[in-house]
Amino acid sequence: MSNTAKILAFAGSAREGSVNKKLIRVAAEGARSAGAEVTLIDLKDFPMPLYDGDLEAEDGLPSNAVALRKLFALHDGLLIAAPEYNSSISPLLKNTIDWVSRPAGDDPSLKFIAGKVAGLVAASPGGLGGLRGLVHVRQILSSINIIVIPEQHAVSAAHEAFDDSGTMKDAKRQAAVAGVGARLAAVAARLAD
Repeated sequence: MSNTAKILAFAGSAREGSVNKKLIRVAAEGARSAGAEVTLIDLKDFPMPLYDGDLEAEDGLPSNAVALRKLFALHDGLLIAAPEYNSSISPLLKNTIDWVSRPAGDDPSLKFIAGKVAGLVAASPGGLGGLRGLVHVRQILSSINIIVIPEQHAVSAAHEAFDDSGTMKDAKRQAAVAGVGARLAAVAARLAD
Protein backbone atom coordinates (compact mmCIF):
# COMPACT_ATOMS: atom_id res chain seq x y z
CA MET A 1 0.00 0.00 0.00
CA SER A 2 1.45 3.33 -0.97
CA ASN A 3 -1.30 5.41 0.59
CA THR A 4 -2.58 5.29 4.13
CA ALA A 5 -6.29 4.67 4.06
CA LYS A 6 -8.45 6.83 6.28
CA ILE A 7 -11.34 4.84 7.69
CA LEU A 8 -14.38 6.16 9.56
CA ALA A 9 -15.71 3.41 11.85
CA PHE A 10 -19.04 3.32 13.67
CA ALA A 11 -21.84 1.07 14.84
CA GLY A 12 -25.46 1.63 13.89
CA SER A 13 -26.55 1.39 17.51
CA ALA A 14 -26.93 4.00 20.24
CA ARG A 15 -27.20 1.54 23.15
CA GLU A 16 -24.29 1.81 25.57
CA GLY A 17 -23.80 -1.95 25.96
CA SER A 18 -24.31 -2.72 22.27
CA VAL A 19 -22.52 -5.80 20.98
CA ASN A 20 -22.12 -3.96 17.68
CA LYS A 21 -20.15 -1.22 19.45
CA LYS A 22 -17.87 -3.94 20.80
CA LEU A 23 -17.65 -5.50 17.35
CA ILE A 24 -16.69 -2.27 15.60
CA ARG A 25 -13.72 -1.88 17.95
CA VAL A 26 -12.44 -5.32 16.88
CA ALA A 27 -12.89 -4.51 13.18
CA ALA A 28 -11.29 -1.07 13.63
CA GLU A 29 -8.25 -2.66 15.26
CA GLY A 30 -7.94 -4.92 12.22
CA ALA A 31 -7.92 -1.86 9.95
CA ARG A 32 -5.32 -0.14 12.15
CA SER A 33 -3.12 -3.25 12.15
CA ALA A 34 -3.26 -3.19 8.35
CA GLY A 35 -1.92 0.37 8.34
CA ALA A 36 -5.11 2.43 8.15
CA GLU A 37 -5.74 5.61 10.06
CA VAL A 38 -9.04 4.91 11.85
CA THR A 39 -11.46 7.39 13.39
CA LEU A 40 -13.93 5.58 15.64
CA ILE A 41 -17.11 7.53 16.39
CA ASP A 42 -20.31 6.86 18.31
CA LEU A 43 -23.46 7.89 16.44
CA LYS A 44 -25.03 8.63 19.83
CA ASP A 45 -22.80 11.74 19.85
CA PHE A 46 -24.56 12.97 16.67
CA PRO A 47 -28.28 13.01 17.50
CA MET A 48 -30.53 14.02 14.61
CA PRO A 49 -34.27 14.13 14.06
CA LEU A 50 -35.87 11.46 11.93
CA TYR A 51 -35.34 12.49 8.30
CA ASP A 52 -38.25 14.67 7.17
CA GLY A 53 -38.26 16.55 3.86
CA ASP A 54 -40.43 19.34 5.29
CA LEU A 55 -38.01 19.83 8.19
CA GLU A 56 -35.10 19.88 5.76
CA ALA A 57 -36.84 22.45 3.52
CA GLU A 58 -37.64 24.66 6.50
CA ASP A 59 -34.42 24.42 8.53
CA GLY A 60 -31.81 22.87 6.24
CA LEU A 61 -29.53 20.12 7.47
CA PRO A 62 -29.23 19.60 11.22
CA SER A 63 -25.85 20.68 12.61
CA ASN A 64 -24.92 17.07 13.39
CA ALA A 65 -25.65 16.03 9.81
CA VAL A 66 -23.27 18.78 8.67
CA ALA A 67 -20.64 17.56 11.15
CA LEU A 68 -21.02 13.97 9.94
CA ARG A 69 -20.77 15.04 6.30
CA LYS A 70 -17.44 16.69 7.11
CA LEU A 71 -16.22 13.51 8.81
CA PHE A 72 -17.32 11.37 5.86
CA ALA A 73 -15.53 13.74 3.46
CA LEU A 74 -12.23 13.31 5.34
CA HIS A 75 -12.24 9.52 5.03
CA ASP A 76 -11.70 7.06 2.18
CA GLY A 77 -13.70 4.24 3.69
CA LEU A 78 -16.50 3.39 6.08
CA LEU A 79 -16.33 0.48 8.51
CA ILE A 80 -19.81 -0.24 9.80
CA ALA A 81 -21.12 -2.61 12.45
CA ALA A 82 -24.76 -2.94 11.46
CA PRO A 83 -27.26 -4.21 14.01
CA GLU A 84 -30.20 -6.16 12.68
CA TYR A 85 -33.65 -4.88 13.63
CA ASN A 86 -36.51 -7.12 12.53
CA SER A 87 -34.34 -8.66 9.78
CA SER A 88 -33.31 -5.25 8.42
CA ILE A 89 -31.23 -2.12 9.01
CA SER A 90 -31.41 -0.20 12.31
CA PRO A 91 -33.32 3.10 12.26
CA LEU A 92 -30.24 4.96 13.55
CA LEU A 93 -28.04 3.73 10.73
CA LYS A 94 -30.68 4.39 8.06
CA ASN A 95 -31.36 7.88 9.40
CA THR A 96 -27.64 8.67 9.41
CA ILE A 97 -27.29 7.57 5.80
CA ASP A 98 -30.40 9.53 4.81
CA TRP A 99 -29.16 12.81 6.32
CA VAL A 100 -25.53 12.50 5.18
CA SER A 101 -26.56 11.73 1.61
CA ARG A 102 -28.76 14.84 1.19
CA PRO A 103 -27.79 17.79 -1.03
CA ALA A 104 -27.12 21.10 0.73
CA GLY A 105 -26.45 24.50 -0.79
CA ASP A 106 -24.20 24.02 -3.82
CA ASP A 107 -23.22 20.51 -2.70
CA PRO A 108 -25.01 17.83 -4.72
CA SER A 109 -26.71 14.82 -3.22
CA LEU A 110 -24.25 12.06 -2.25
CA LYS A 111 -21.20 14.36 -2.50
CA PHE A 112 -19.78 13.20 0.83
CA ILE A 113 -20.66 9.54 0.47
CA ALA A 114 -20.49 8.41 -3.17
CA GLY A 115 -17.27 6.70 -4.21
CA LYS A 116 -16.36 5.60 -0.70
CA VAL A 117 -15.58 1.98 0.03
CA ALA A 118 -17.27 0.20 2.93
CA GLY A 119 -16.76 -2.91 5.01
CA LEU A 120 -19.60 -4.51 6.96
CA VAL A 121 -19.81 -6.55 10.13
CA ALA A 122 -22.77 -7.42 12.34
CA ALA A 123 -23.50 -8.99 15.70
CA SER A 124 -26.79 -10.37 16.95
CA PRO A 125 -27.95 -12.69 19.72
CA GLY A 126 -29.77 -14.67 17.02
CA GLY A 127 -28.48 -17.64 15.11
CA LEU A 128 -27.70 -15.76 11.88
CA GLY A 129 -25.69 -13.00 13.54
CA GLY A 130 -27.34 -10.17 11.62
CA LEU A 131 -26.85 -11.57 8.11
CA ARG A 132 -30.36 -10.63 6.96
CA GLY A 133 -29.79 -7.01 7.96
CA LEU A 134 -26.43 -6.92 6.17
CA VAL A 135 -28.19 -7.75 2.91
CA HIS A 136 -30.25 -4.55 3.25
CA VAL A 137 -27.30 -2.41 4.35
CA ARG A 138 -25.25 -3.64 1.38
CA GLN A 139 -28.15 -2.90 -1.00
CA ILE A 140 -28.65 0.63 0.36
CA LEU A 141 -24.95 1.50 0.25
CA SER A 142 -24.48 0.07 -3.23
CA SER A 143 -27.45 2.06 -4.53
CA ILE A 144 -25.84 5.33 -3.39
CA ASN A 145 -22.55 4.58 -5.14
CA ILE A 146 -20.59 3.16 -2.22
CA ILE A 147 -18.36 0.22 -3.09
CA VAL A 148 -19.00 -2.50 -0.52
CA ILE A 149 -16.24 -5.09 -0.25
CA PRO A 150 -17.45 -8.68 -0.54
CA GLU A 151 -15.84 -9.72 2.75
CA GLN A 152 -18.15 -9.36 5.74
CA HIS A 153 -18.67 -11.17 9.02
CA ALA A 154 -21.75 -11.78 11.15
CA VAL A 155 -21.42 -12.92 14.76
CA SER A 156 -24.26 -15.06 16.11
CA ALA A 157 -24.94 -15.52 19.84
CA ALA A 158 -23.17 -12.18 20.24
CA HIS A 159 -24.39 -11.68 23.81
CA GLU A 160 -21.96 -14.50 24.71
CA ALA A 161 -19.18 -13.67 22.23
CA PHE A 162 -17.18 -11.07 24.21
CA ASP A 163 -15.25 -11.17 27.45
CA ASP A 164 -15.28 -8.29 29.95
CA SER A 165 -12.42 -6.51 28.13
CA GLY A 166 -14.31 -6.48 24.81
CA THR A 167 -12.16 -9.19 23.25
CA MET A 168 -13.98 -11.95 21.44
CA LYS A 169 -13.80 -15.26 23.27
CA ASP A 170 -13.29 -17.19 20.02
CA ALA A 171 -9.93 -16.28 18.45
CA LYS A 172 -11.10 -17.38 14.97
CA ARG A 173 -14.10 -15.06 15.15
CA GLN A 174 -11.87 -12.23 16.39
CA ALA A 175 -9.52 -12.79 13.44
CA ALA A 176 -12.42 -12.92 10.95
CA VAL A 177 -13.88 -9.61 12.18
CA ALA A 178 -10.45 -7.96 12.26
CA GLY A 179 -9.90 -9.36 8.77
CA VAL A 180 -12.83 -7.36 7.41
CA GLY A 181 -11.22 -4.19 8.76
CA ALA A 182 -7.84 -5.18 7.29
CA ARG A 183 -9.34 -5.94 3.88
CA LEU A 184 -11.20 -2.62 3.87
CA ALA A 185 -7.93 -0.83 4.70
CA ALA A 186 -6.18 -2.53 1.76
CA VAL A 187 -8.95 -1.80 -0.76
CA ALA A 188 -9.42 1.81 0.42
CA ALA A 189 -5.68 2.45 0.13
CA ARG A 190 -5.61 1.09 -3.42
CA LEU A 191 -8.63 3.14 -4.47
CA ALA A 192 -7.11 6.28 -2.94
CA ASP A 193 -4.05 5.98 -5.23
